[in-house]
Amino acid sequence: MRSKRTQQRRPRRGTGLRRWLRPWWVVAVLGVAGATVATFLVVGGDSGPAGPRALTSDEANRLAITRFRNYQAGGRAVTITVPNAAGGLVIKGSIDYRGKLAYGVVHGAGRDTSSDGLIEWTAATVLVHPMANTPAEAPASPPGSDWFSRPLQTSGSALDTSLAIALGLGSDRPDNAQLLPQNGASWIGRDQMGGHPVDVMAGPSANGKPGTADTVRYWIGSDGTMYRVQVKVASEPQPVVIDFDTQKYVPVLPVPEVTPPR
Repeated sequence: MRSKRTQQRRPRRGTGLRRWLRPWWVVAVLGVAGATVATFLVVGGDSGPAGPRALTSDEANRLAITRFRNYQAGGRAVTITVPNAAGGLVIKGSIDYRGKLAYGVVHGAGRDTSSDGLIEWTAATVLVHPMANTPAEAPASPPGSDWFSRPLQTSGSALDTSLAIALGLGSDRPDNAQLLPQNGASWIGRDQMGGHPVDVMAGPSANGKPGTADTVRYWIGSDGTMYRVQVKVASEPQPVVIDFDTQKYVPVLPVPEVTPPR
């Protein structure tokens, strides 16, 4: 549903708002969203022995519960880095994995600052609030007006694909640990994230398609906590990176007069 303001306001031609309302650049839909991509990863030389190798039982169990851990937590703070030839975008905010709603602030990196502002999204809808002087962090309560709504693009947009992947990294039940190794999931190496030792794991195959196991990589702690997910966009040399708990989690509130779909 859209707010009255959303229905009445339309961006003018020639402004940066047009970038919010159309696909930005063509990409393949990423493995988490249901299609095949390549993956980029460099594990530091001092991070321990390198794989890939088959998952141990413990590693498979941790990979199986990592999305469930996000759901158990209720929500996580995230920083999403979306690549772009002009510099890319950085989205800093929070995802409510039980309410299936996310909210944050967008900053352009490098030369690309025309899309700065606030953003809130569900699995079906993206709401944007352009701002000339965008704060470092999103206000706890979304503004009550000047939001523009559009459907979340299922393909053709690196931004929307990244938003869909981030929102999908929570599940109300664990995955099947026995099926993960059978579908190509593997151990890649060890690393450190925010002072936490983690294992880097790849896979499993996207939608059971053979040869696509190495499409997404996860940085997972000893208790199954997810610290990073990294996926390469087909048309970009740099990967999409989703980092967790890079700032304090702020409960996500819906945009006024807009009811998120369930």
